[in-house]
Amino acid sequence: MSYQPPFTITSKMLSLVSDIVEIITDIKHIETNLKTPKLRKKNRVKSITGTLQIEGNTFSEEKVTNVINGITVLGTMREIAEVQGAIKAYEHFDNYVYKKEKDLLLSHKLMMEKLVSSAGSYRHTNVGVGDQNGVTHVAPPALAVPELMGNLFEWLQNTKDHPLIVSCVFHYEFEFIHPFEDGNGRVGRLWQSVILNQYKKIFGFIPIESVVREHQASYYKALEASGSAGESTPFIEFMLEIILKTLKNASNESVPKNVPRNVPKNRLNEILKLIEKNKEITSIQIAERLKVSDKTIKRDMATLKEQGRLQRVGSLKSGHWEVLDDEQ
Repeated sequence: MSYQPPFTITSKMLSLVSDIVEIITDIKHIETNLKTPKLRKKNRVKSITGTLQIEGNTFSEEKVTNVINGITVLGTMREIAEVQGAIKAYEHFDNYVYKKEKDLLLSHKLMMEKLVSSAGSYRHTNVGVGDQNGVTHVAPPALAVPELMGNLFEWLQNTKDHPLIVSCVFHYEFEFIHPFEDGNGRVGRLWQSVILNQYKKIFGFIPIESVVREHQASYYKALEASGSAGESTPFIEFMLEIILKTLKNASNESVPKNVPRNVPKNRLNEILKLIEKNKEITSIQIAERLKVSDKTIKRDMATLKEQGRLQRVGSLKSGHWEVLDDEQ
């Protein structure tokens, strides 16, 4: 592998990756809720709305939903074309192979075919990226783009780094190269989600782009900070924080709203009943029986120990649990 994007693995990154992996495990029990057609459509609308609003599109989630449903909406021709393009690009979400450069070009073609004549092709002109204060980043020359993108995909195909970090590195490097005439932000955010989706399917059901929109100013600051640093480290840390926030939001939103208020107390009693039947039972086995996460059960067992209703006898490896009262 000849090209290695510059970045530094930091303790903050490792901590965030650990937290993300933990929460992915923790929300396994609600993954079915996230995959319901209604919730998936809602989150897809959030993704499309968020990524377009970052680029200045004024359409709300309601208006994007109307476009999806074929309902006439008021808006400029360009805004409507942006929404229609994003819908087409995200409809292919599960079919993209993130390591294939031709699939990324296809996503750009679908996203931008009504907006630019060069949709699906790399730019042939030099560009600068800027804001109201002027140019903030001069992208590499157009002639260098094919080689740079080829190198980036070669790295993507061969890297052994954690997929969570890889997705962030690719996102930054892609924006740095700025390979297209227009639509780079949209495609970069989409492709990070595609990489994450092929790491864990849960990422196909959560709207990371929407959370980026909520932290848009910080998003651009992280891009600029990485540009100044000459490596993607600040951007990786920022995007890992965004991924963690998105997962936490998904966990909170996917808990059924009609759960009885006495469920936690009932669950404590159910834990004690299971332990009375099998003193060697593990927290993982209890979690599977009660259809909650291992983290939740460990928290409940800590509560039971604090209440003086449960104790551990012997070591974690060879000991067993004992119920200290018979109050059920």
